[in-house]
Amino acid sequence: MRDSTTILETPRLTLRRFTLEDAPFVFELVNDPAWIEHIGDRNVRSLDDARGYIQKTLAMYERVGFGLYVVTVNETGEPVGTCGLIRRDGLNDPDIGFAFLPRGRGQGYALESAAAVLAHGRDTLGMKRIVAIVSAANPRSVRILEAIGLTYEGLVSLPGDVEPVPLYASETAGSSRRMR
Repeated sequence: MRDSTTILETPRLTLRRFTLEDAPFVFELVNDPAWIEHIGDRNVRSLDDARGYIQKTLAMYERVGFGLYVVTVNETGEPVGTCGLIRRDGLNDPDIGFAFLPRGRGQGYALESAAAVLAHGRDTLGMKRIVAIVSAANPRSVRILEAIGLTYEGLVSLPGDVEPVPLYASETAGSSRRMR
């Protein structure tokens, strides 16, 4: 169901902007063991911390015009994950990212939402190159990135990270990249 926060709709999903009312969902998502393993601990220990985390996303919407979005199932309205584009320090291009709760995994939601976000970035936002970083220990996410047409380019070191991470990209012609 489209409202003022809706960014994209697919046959099964709606991607919408975060609101502060999403704090319980964010708390659950960023404390999911898979999130912590593959993305990292964001030190969200309370609903107030979750609202602070959301504030950063809201600021990105204002600063660059896009960000991560809540992915909800059209049939139920239930939030099952997040997917979107972010500006990340250390990367010259927008970064596509996604994460899903256990109830949203294994149903094709990540692939469906990531494909929609990639198309939105290219067709609506006019982005020429979109990249993704991924934990080398996360083959499911790698398969999704490859399925939406991103290809492995090499390793990249991001500010504050100890280990370099794999970088995937949608296009390379005429674009710069920071790789190690």
